[in-house]
Order: sequence, then structure tokens, then C-alpha cells
Amino acid sequence: MKLKTLGTSAVIPAVVLTSAAPPGFPATGNGLWYNTPADFWSKSYLPAGNGYLAAMSPGGMSVETTQLNIESLWSGGPFQDPTYNGGNMQPSGASAAHVAMESIRASIFANSTGEIDNIEVLTTDAGAYGSYVGAGYIISSINVSGPVTDFARWLDLDEGVARSTWTQSNQTFIRETFCSHPSEACIHHINSTSNATLPNITYAWALLDSGLPTPNITCLDSSTLQIRGLAGEPGMLYEILGQVHSTPGSVSCISLSPTNATVTVGGAVETWISWVGGTEYSMDAGNAENNFSFKGVDPHAALTSLLSSATTSSYSDTLTTHIADINSTLYGQFSLSLGQTPQLDLPTDQIRAAYQVDEGNSYLEWVAFNLGRYMLASSARGTLPANLQGKWAKDGAHETKIDVDSNINIQMNYWSAEMSNLNVAGSLFDYIEKTWAPRGATTAQILYNISRGWVTHDEIFGHTGMKGGGNTAQWADYPESAVWMMLHVWDRFDYSNDVDWWRAQGWPLLKSVASFHLDKLIPDEHFNDGTLVVAPCNSPEQVPITLACAHAQQLIWQLFNAVEKGFNASGDTDTAFLEEVQTKRAKMDKGIRIGWWEWKVDLDSPTDTHRHLSHLIGLYPGYAITSYSSDLQGGVLVNGTNITYTKDQVIAAATTSLIHRGNGTGPDADAGWEKAWRAACWAQLENAEEFYHELTYTIYEDFGPNLFSLYDPGDIDPIFQIDSNLGFPGALLNALLQAPDVASLDTPLTITLLPALPPSWPSGHLRGARVRGGITVDTLEWDDQGEPTVVVFSVDPNPISPKRNVEVVYNGERVGSFVMVGGARIQIEQF
Repeated sequence: MKLKTLGTSAVIPAVVLTSAAPPGFPATGNGLWYNTPADFWSKSYLPAGNGYLAAMSPGGMSVETTQLNIESLWSGGPFQDPTYNGGNMQPSGASAAHVAMESIRASIFANSTGEIDNIEVLTTDAGAYGSYVGAGYIISSINVSGPVTDFARWLDLDEGVARSTWTQSNQTFIRETFCSHPSEACIHHINSTSNATLPNITYAWALLDSGLPTPNITCLDSSTLQIRGLAGEPGMLYEILGQVHSTPGSVSCISLSPTNATVTVGGAVETWISWVGGTEYSMDAGNAENNFSFKGVDPHAALTSLLSSATTSSYSDTLTTHIADINSTLYGQFSLSLGQTPQLDLPTDQIRAAYQVDEGNSYLEWVAFNLGRYMLASSARGTLPANLQGKWAKDGAHETKIDVDSNINIQMNYWSAEMSNLNVAGSLFDYIEKTWAPRGATTAQILYNISRGWVTHDEIFGHTGMKGGGNTAQWADYPESAVWMMLHVWDRFDYSNDVDWWRAQGWPLLKSVASFHLDKLIPDEHFNDGTLVVAPCNSPEQVPITLACAHAQQLIWQLFNAVEKGFNASGDTDTAFLEEVQTKRAKMDKGIRIGWWEWKVDLDSPTDTHRHLSHLIGLYPGYAITSYSSDLQGGVLVNGTNITYTKDQVIAAATTSLIHRGNGTGPDADAGWEKAWRAACWAQLENAEEFYHELTYTIYEDFGPNLFSLYDPGDIDPIFQIDSNLGFPGALLNALLQAPDVASLDTPLTITLLPALPPSWPSGHLRGARVRGGITVDTLEWDDQGEPTVVVFSVDPNPISPKRNVEVVYNGERVGSFVMVGGARIQIEQF
């Protein structure tokens, strides 16, 4: 993906920089500010979003080029190719696929190394797989010239507003950009501090380098731009409506050609453009009844209604409502302090440039944490979940397809959601239910000869098959993607105790995925040890194609535990299903071995620094390692000898494996997410030094001047990938508070306080965090010695496991305990 430089520096003859945070920047320091114009999109633009729409603001002066996104604007799929079938074989090829699957399994079992070279026969060309694409730019131009002084631009994280200010021709101008979730619209506003009459202002929409076919650009009325186009040729229909307002002044729209129109404002004290956007995409049409078309209605009628509603209020009222929504969503129940001191005298890019590994900077880390939660709330509260770039994508010509990768990326996006009290996962579960499950049932039947449940491997427009194009097994052979996502489904219930949701959506999803994997597990005919295993399998993005990959075995075991834990609350009377889960779970290979890590056969290399930590899924974010029980998981047959590991042995082996995987900058990649995952794992091991090393290394190596996580950050124009931005808060929280899941609700829940607190955060607080069982940590405070001074818990009124024992641990010692009773409030002050 080659991004062209877009900014304002080319049209500004002279700029005098401001030397301190601009007026209006939060006194708490909760934001990012700069005294230089933006250049590269991925390194310097600032994000706004409401889930439905997104925008990237360069903080322009006389010219602002605001880049736009619509959450459902995707190239490819059935909109481009009517024969697109989600990467599945035709039903006529099912019998051959079943034979091939059995042959592959037999070959793996018969081979002395338990491997096979490829499974290309099971894959299908991805066809019009597509990608998330940008939606062009709104360009707002002010008829002003001359030298510029006091320029600054910033993102206010308290309010969710991107702003820029500068003085030119004896006026100080202010631009404001935000995307309002209540109105489902984005707004760009211009005024001056003196409330003097503004120079003439022009608004236009342009493709620039968006990579889209040229759309129709017309005047819907005297103040509204209408853009209608396609995401490809052919492709999905989209529309953008941008309505311009002014106080007072005149507004006129002029159509210059079928592909060019502008709106001009004269005599105004303030002016703003409100835009809405949509496509003909519909998740509700991603099923057999609608021929998997994903095609809904023309968006025009809905957009005109939405725009009418969005523009009935004054600008100040719209801004006030937006700020209230941001405060309620992000800060109404949750807050974090790392004892940071705001550095208001230095722009964020300079603070970032001075940042060092291990030394760190608690202020910048706090801002990165808040930015991650802001970006999650700004991209996940729409109809679709946060994708590989949240909802921010620049153009349609990506070197990396922007999709919904599900072997770490989308999972990491939501790491902090439950624990930091962000209720934003609803669109994720709707997406799974409506786009994975329907066609995934077809994939299960055609590829695996399984009629229960469903499976997916990779997904856009219901792409559920194994993506072909050569020997693609290392990333295409991943039928456990839905299993991992079911742990998020279980977490939603475990944290929220929302029985109504569990019965309506959570449990049906969990049961259907578990049903598929009950039938997919097969006896191990390589070791002949009486266990049930998966075959063929790839540990995500690793080359070996083998059996009983540790990642798959641990995930499925945890899935079956969730079935047992959630059965009573589900209202389901299918006890035969529960008994089958319990029986097969007992026979499963549990995916944990000491001496070799990732596979049941010994294929590991101590020098393997692969980016993925798939075999440590049970350390974090799972619990098969963290909460290891020799009673439930012991009894491994190794070279004919039955061995039962202790928990200490398993944790020591996981530590050794994590050390050998390196720091997250191997020869295969340099991405932020691999470092954030390592940081979270070191926190789980209660190793504060290694945790902080990896956390600081994540920022140092992969975060840009705008704190965006950049893939291969050494490139002059690197690719933005959001998973590390959203995973960073999850990793940080894991150093402050842990309550890992366990196999049974009969097992006490253990809450560990400050398990990996680094010396750089000697004092602080955590308020409003959530842990399992429907428990809120009302407050956790620690002093300048890094030791807790008080912790207060409150239990939801109707916990799903009343009378469950909870143990509170600090520094390896139990400092308190309580029994889970609805409405209880527990305070601990002795440590």
C-alpha cells in the first residue's frame, strides 16, 4: 500500500509553530497535539469515528483534506462477481473432498513424522475476496493567504474531537472534526476565535488516491452534495450526502459537471458540513434465503432521513450531545491513572521520538491506553465489528487486504472491551451470527462431511472456505477461528451475566460451534494413545501440517468447558449434547507438553521466533496453561510413559517457550500486535520487568508519531494495522488486574492485584474495571511504593454463580476472600 502525502504544508508559504499545547487542549493531557502539519496518512492523521462512519483529519489550515470511510464499503464479493460463493467448492465436489480429507488424515497418521506436505486439494481459489476501501475526501478550502502563526492541531480524547487552529490574515481560525454516534453523522466545523465574518469557504468531495471508480457528484439541493458511486467495476453501491450550514451567510451548491460539484459559503461567522454515508450491503442478506447476496436496499432513502434528523439541532447542541456520549461510553464508569504527569510543553511526536525501551514514559503510555479505548469505541459501535484497520482505511489498493483476520487480529481488537467496561461487542456477535454461521454450515458439509454446526477459516462476505492459491495451509487451514471467537462469546456472558442475551444469541452460537468440533475430533491413529485430536491442522501461520496442534487442542478444550459452565443458564434441555461434550472432552488430547510446545509431534525449534504465540493461547488470553489442573489435564503419554505434569512445571515450560519466541521482531514480521501479545503473556506470568520491556518495545518499535500501530514501521510510508492499538490496553490491564477463567464454576475465582506493576507506575488507580462473575472493581489504588492501599469490589444483583468463592491475591499471598452474593460490596485495606 503506497500512500501519497496529503497535507497542507504545500499550500502554506510560512508557518510559525506554537511552543505549548494549544488553548482548549485538555489540562489532563488526555490527547495528542502537534505544531506541524500532517504528512503521511498512517503516521500523522488523527482519527474520528462513530462505528458507522470514520474520518481521518490532517488538521488543515486554508485547505483541509478529510479522508472518509463507510463501515460497509468493501470491494469484491458477490457485488463484483455474482458467482462468488465464499471460497467453497461446489456441492458436486463434496464427495471428492471427503475422500481427500480422509486420505490426508491417513497420510498424516501413517507418516513417521506425523506430517504432510500440503492440503491444496481442500482449498478453493478465493475469487473476488475483496477488501475494505476508503470513501474519498471532503476538501474544505478557506479563501485566505499569507503567513501562518500559532499553528497547532490535536485530538481531544476527553471529547472525541480533532481540532486545528492557526492565525492568518489577522484572524485566528479553528477547525473541528468529529463523528457522532447518536446522530450517525460526521461533522466538520470552521469558525474564528473573534467570531468575525469568515472569508469565503468552499466544500467539495474528491477521489484523490482512493482507488474507486469515478462517481456521480451532484447537488441534491442548494446546500447538499450527493456522491453516488461503486466500490469497483462492478461493485457495491455507496452514497454520501454532505449538507452545509452557516450562521449567518449564504450557502449555494453548484454542479459543474456530472462528476464535480461544490458548495460555497459567504458572509458566515461559522460554517459546518454534516455528512452521512451508506451502502447497499446488508448482513441480513448473507444467508441461503437471499442467495448469500449480502445485498440490501439502495441507501438513499435511509440517508436522507438520517441527514434530516442529524441536522435538526444546532452545531453546539450536536457537539454537546457527542461529547456526552463519549464521556458516558469511555469515562462514565471507568478510569485509569498511572501516576502520570502531563507533558503539555511538548508535542506528542516529540514525546514519542524521545521514548525509550524499558525507560518508558507513563504519560505517553496512559495516552496510548486511552487512545486504544477511544479507537475501539469509535470503530466497533456500528453494524460491523472493528476490522484490521478499525474503520479507517485510506484507499482501495492495499498491499495487505483489509479484512477481518481471525487468528489473533480481531480477537486482540476486543481484549480490553469487557475488562474496561466497554459494551461494544454486539456488532461482533451479530457479524458472526449473520455472516459466518449461515455459509459456514455449507463449508462444514462440503469440506468436512459434518452436518452439525458450522465452521469458518477466513471471512469477508461469508468467506468460510479454505482460501487457495497454492500451498496456503499455513494461513488458510484454520477451522478454529470460530472456536477462538466463542471464548469472546463466553466472556461476554461471564462478565455481564446477561442471561437474556445468552439464551438469545450467545448460547446458540456456542452450541453450534461446539457441535461441529464434536464431530471433527477423531481418534489419534499416529500415537494410538486413545486421545481425540484434530487433523489436519496448522498452528496459525506456521508451515507444518500435522495433527493435534497445541493451539487447536487447548482452544477446543476451553470451548467444551464453556459449554458445561453455560448450560444451566442457557435453558437448553439437550442433556445428550452436554454429556457428549463431557465425554469427548475427557478423551481429548489437551494440547500441553513439556519439551516441545506447538505440536504433538516434536517439530519445535528453540530458534523459532515466529510472530504468533498460538501454542500459548492457554497462557493468554486463554487459561488452559494459566489455570492448569493436573486433575483435569494431566496424564500425557510420552514415549509409552504416562506423565502427569504439575502446574509449576507447565508454567515453567511456558516461560521457556516465551523466552525462545523472542521479542516480537523476528525475520517474519515487525508488527505491534506480536509485541503486545508478548507483553500480555509476561504480565500473566507476573514478570513486571519483561512485561514492561515488551510494552515499551511495542511503542518504541511500532507506534508512529500519531501513535498508530504501523506494520513494518521502517518503511517510509508504512501500513497502519489497528490490532496493537486495541490490544495495548488489554495487555496493560493484565499487569494491573487478573481474574483468569477456569474450567469449572465450582473452582474459586482468583483475582490478583497488581501482578506485574512496573516501577514506572509507582502510584495510581483503576476504577470501574470488570472481572468475571459479574464483579466490578469499584476502585483499586496503589501508593508511591507500588503497593495497593485499598480495593473495593461490588457484585452484580444476580450473578450466574451465586455462592461461588472468590479469593483476592497480592504478591503471591491471599489478602482477602468473599462469597459471591448478589449486591454485595467488599472492601480490603490490609495488604
